Amino acid sequence: MAERDAPPDPRGELDPAIAGRLKRGADGLVCAVVTEHGTGTVLMVAWMDDAALHRTLTTREATYFSRSRHQQWVKGATSGHTQYVREVRLDCDGDTVLLVVEQTGPACHTGAHSCFDEDVLLPPPQDP
Repeated sequence: MAERDAPPDPRGELDPAIAGRLKRGADGLVCAVVTEHGTGTVLMVAWMDDAALHRTLTTREATYFSRSRHQQWVKGATSGHTQYVREVRLDCDGDTVLLVVEQTGPACHTGAHSCFDEDVLLPPPQDP
């Protein structure tokens, strides 16, 4: 394979055109909302630094930045509950990315399918 045909290096840097559109928080992170392909279910919310977004875009393995551990993590690397990324979108303000994924196993660290399965603060209205 010629060098120009080589796949992008997941350890490389985020495309400057994409990086320039991101509005990061003071911690350098951008919010990532993760939905399930096919159902649209919101599975989780996580955070990404530029390197995690670059790795996600080049490998299609959902990669996030752990604010508590101060390091990147590939979803499912230890649990096996992986996310294959089908699509990534940037919102109109540039401060949130949307990942559409194929989820294997539960998305939530509690074992729930979605991190939003447990606490319903306002249920939908009942049909008349």
